[in-house]
Amino acid sequence: MKIEWLGHSSFKLTESTGISLITDPFDAVKVGVPYPEVSADIVTVSHDHFDHNCVKAVKEYKLLINTPGEHSVDGVDIYGFRSYHDEKKGALRGKNIVFRFRMDGVEICHLGDIGEELSPLLAELIGSINILLIPVGGVYTINAAQAKEYVDLLMPDVVIPMHYMCEGYVTEFDELDEFLDLFPRRDIEYADTTELEFDRADFDGEKTRVIVPKKVN
Repeated sequence: MKIEWLGHSSFKLTESTGISLITDPFDAVKVGVPYPEVSADIVTVSHDHFDHNCVKAVKEYKLLINTPGEHSVDGVDIYGFRSYHDEKKGALRGKNIVFRFRMDGVEICHLGDIGEELSPLLAELIGSINILLIPVGGVYTINAAQAKEYVDLLMPDVVIPMHYMCEGYVTEFDELDEFLDLFPRRDIEYADTTELEFDRADFDGEKTRVIVPKKVN
C-alpha cells in the first residue's frame, strides 16, 4: 500500500486493489499553500475546521466519513474513535475523530487534530498499529513532547509526523525539528519523495522509525 503526503494533515492512502482514501483535505487559500489536484474513493474528516474539512478539493469521491464508527468499504476497514481537540474535553476547540485504517494488512492510525493526552481507553481502541500519522506542531494540537509520549505508548513501527510549520503557512506552528530532536538520528529517515510504499512484511516490531516525507511545497 502507498501513503502520499498532500500537506498539513492530509494524506492519500492507496491499497494494491486501487481503492484510495484521503484524510483531512484542507482549504489552500486559508492555510496558505496549494492543495494538489487529487481524487479518491473515500474522504475522512477528523473535525470541522477549514484546514481539515475541505471535501470539495477532492474529486470523484464516493463516500465521506466524518463521524465515529466502523465502516468497511471494498475491503478497506475504517474505524473512527471519538476524541478531543483540546485538554478540556472539547470545551476550547471541539471534538476530534481518530481514524484507524486497515489496507493490505497494514494498520494505520491518523490522529487528526488530537489535543489531549492519550487516555487508556483511546490507547486500547487504537490497539497495535504499524503506521502512526501524528500532529507534532503544537498550538492547536499536541506538541512535540506530547507526541513523543503517544509514540512511546502506542509503539508503532513507523511514525510519519504532520501538522507542523511549513513555508507559506498562515498560522504559526512549532517546527518539525522539535519533534525529531527527541529521537536518535539513526531512527530518522528523510524520504526523497512525498509518496511512501509499505508492505506488511516491512514491519518487524523491533523498533520505531520516523519517516519524514519530502515537503510538498
